[in-house]
Amino acid sequence: MASKRDYYEVLGVERGASDDEIKKAYRKLALKHHPDRNPGNKDAEEKFKEVVEAYEVLKDSDKRARYDRFGHEGVRGSTAGSGGFGGFDLSDALRSFLRDFGGGFGFGDLFGEEEREAPGPRRGKDLQIRLPLTLQEIATGVEKTLRIAREEVCEACQGSGASPGTSQTPCGTCKGSGRVKRVASSLFGQMVRVEPCPVCHGEGSVIAHPCATCGGAGTQEGKSTVSVRIPAGVAMGNYLTLRGQGHAGAKGGGRGDAYVLVVEKEDPLFERQGDDVLCRLAVSFATAVLGGEVEVPTLTGRVKVRIPAGTPSGKVFRMKGKGLPHLNGSRRGDLHVQIVVWVPERLNRDQTARLSELSKSGGLEPPTELMARRQVSRDEL
Repeated sequence: MASKRDYYEVLGVERGASDDEIKKAYRKLALKHHPDRNPGNKDAEEKFKEVVEAYEVLKDSDKRARYDRFGHEGVRGSTAGSGGFGGFDLSDALRSFLRDFGGGFGFGDLFGEEEREAPGPRRGKDLQIRLPLTLQEIATGVEKTLRIAREEVCEACQGSGASPGTSQTPCGTCKGSGRVKRVASSLFGQMVRVEPCPVCHGEGSVIAHPCATCGGAGTQEGKSTVSVRIPAGVAMGNYLTLRGQGHAGAKGGGRGDAYVLVVEKEDPLFERQGDDVLCRLAVSFATAVLGGEVEVPTLTGRVKVRIPAGTPSGKVFRMKGKGLPHLNGSRRGDLHVQIVVWVPERLNRDQTARLSELSKSGGLEPPTELMARRQVSRDEL
């Protein structure tokens, strides 16, 4: 698999370029390589996707800072597409481009042409699903079946919006085009604007006899289940795109997409830092002084570890490869275990007598030079 080019090189700008310079460079290159201007040209299509992906990172101050520091690894998963976490396909690129420059201008206006959307039913809305995951699930990857509420195709009219036995008819106002022309006078003469038809709302057809079940919408509220496979190593904010799993479109329009957003559940034992995991382990005073074997919790079960004699409270042991797997990679993080010496609040009479006798033997008190210090360094403990 070929390595990705530097995003600044892709846009032809310096690393210190301003946001405005980056946006101008992106607009120029995106228009140059856009598929509508280069029909059937696969090379132009790849360049268009590359340009959009670069801009998606560099336009965001946080992503740009991570990219400047860590390169492509720092923003892995920030441009996820239909191929899973980290992918970026043509439909993603086109949608991003339209979001950035479609707006009030309209897509056609960017090319100096009149905006012309094909008349017909509109695609359904996208759906966002928050998926809470435990660190244990993140460590191994997991398949989830999600029950979601979404707009479904009306069963009575099969999504047409028309009463059974009837059908939609061409709009008499726009003659089925979905567009009407508006003429307005100004200081520069007459101005002609092409707008969505106010009668059919740009769909090109009307329903004389709406379905009694859905009121002519072609959809109704419902619940469905979808299955999703979450790979190991995902993090808070990663998402997976499920094409065609969103809300059904009105009057026979296609489905929108569903975005599954990863949410990490707080863990009672472990704290995540990237691919590494931290935890604290309480041991007895005797174990810390004499050493011994203890059970350490990991994300995949408990393992036995030998604690050396004379281990101070606060000592951190690293268990290599016992952390989280790196997303889309073979590396694993480490588990860092901090030892905390546990001190009992109460002792029985026999324990008190034995400990008192032991303290009189000497060697259990800290050195005088450490007893009254404003700050004690970690190395001295």
